[in-house]
Amino acid sequence: MYQADALHPNPSLERKLQGIYTLNRDKTVDLSFRPPYLDLLRKLGDPHLHLPPVIHVAGTNGKGSTVAFMRAVLEAAGYRVHAYTSPHLVRFNERIVLAGREIADDALEALLDETLALNGDGALTFFEVTTALAFAAFARTPADILLLETGLGGRLDCTNVIRDPAATVITPIGYDHMEFLGDTVESIAREKAGIMKPGRPCVVGPQDHAAATETLRRAAAEKGAPFLCHGEEWRTEPGPDGRHKVLIGGAAIPFPDPSLVGLHQVYNAGTAIRALKTLKDFTISDDTVARGVTRAIWPGRLQRLYTFDGKPLPDGIELWIDGAHNEDGISALTAFVRQGNPQKKPVHFVVGTLAKRDPEIILPELQNLATSMWFVCIPDQKDSHAPKALLDYALTTSGECKDLHEADIPKEAVSKVLQKYAGLPGMIIVTGSLYLYKNVI
Repeated sequence: MYQADALHPNPSLERKLQGIYTLNRDKTVDLSFRPPYLDLLRKLGDPHLHLPPVIHVAGTNGKGSTVAFMRAVLEAAGYRVHAYTSPHLVRFNERIVLAGREIADDALEALLDETLALNGDGALTFFEVTTALAFAAFARTPADILLLETGLGGRLDCTNVIRDPAATVITPIGYDHMEFLGDTVESIAREKAGIMKPGRPCVVGPQDHAAATETLRRAAAEKGAPFLCHGEEWRTEPGPDGRHKVLIGGAAIPFPDPSLVGLHQVYNAGTAIRALKTLKDFTISDDTVARGVTRAIWPGRLQRLYTFDGKPLPDGIELWIDGAHNEDGISALTAFVRQGNPQKKPVHFVVGTLAKRDPEIILPELQNLATSMWFVCIPDQKDSHAPKALLDYALTTSGECKDLHEADIPKEAVSKVLQKYAGLPGMIIVTGSLYLYKNVI
């Protein structure tokens, strides 16, 4: 969790979120089921053992989008859906969706009070507290299904205390959080594979690394989990003019262009559809699939904004925001720019990152596509990379763009692009961290 996560428009809730933000801040992340966490779950009545059917989702990229597609399809079919995702973009409540609605402030505050009182002096972390209270909320609110996203890794993630999911899903695996999960794709895949359960199908989305697929295959065999791998047991086949389909054996499930843009989202939608088709007691028609994938909402991921600072954008200007912050996310973003800009309009990147992110992973690809680049801090985030440090790095590379600038905050950078390139068409893309979202909308 980062400092900006504790901000909230409700002052009382913000004080309490600030309190759990400080829990164990001086300790490294401990990927284990620690006794204080298990004890808190016991005091709450073991809510993780009293949940509706669960689809458990792990992976490096595409987890949230896949959950968003599953949720939209299930809700189009009339089901009541719980969802647990992270991080949030504007306020904490986004993380916990109860039967289709974000948890209300009063319910969240009551659960925070209850959880912290039961915990007493237990040395818990932010994610342990929030996952425990989320499980309590899910267990106490009727719903048909829970879509459960891991926080970090899988094997020892706080969410992996559930015992018998209806299905598990592994989205694309890449290099991220290597300080915790290992520095090879095999080690990262082993951690993600930890959510697999005996006899429960594991749907594996498209993978860029053959080593990840083989690691997952071995883990599934060891666990006795049916292995439903993209490209083998099923596949997504993109088509022209929004005529996509998921192929399962001899059956084809058609679906139109998803509401979330980019070719990678076609594949995420396919993974969501395949996962839903593993459910035995749910009716998911082709019509429901088509309606659902066009209704999914997942802000901050290649999201187009039509206003800026409360005003419509000038004619010919597109403003996008994308939370890409690792190698695979940047590759998906640059692929979108190349495919979605056939007229080769000027492209202006506004980039801010957390200090732990390596500029070498994020900047070179962007610099070779950019007309201009503007480096910013992430407001309310002490762990933000300094704009000057990003600028200094960009000045040392061989990237094609040399129109490089340091700005203060994202809105200032967007304003400067609009002023400098007034009257010219172009794309402005704010990227590098999901924490930039609420500073642009």
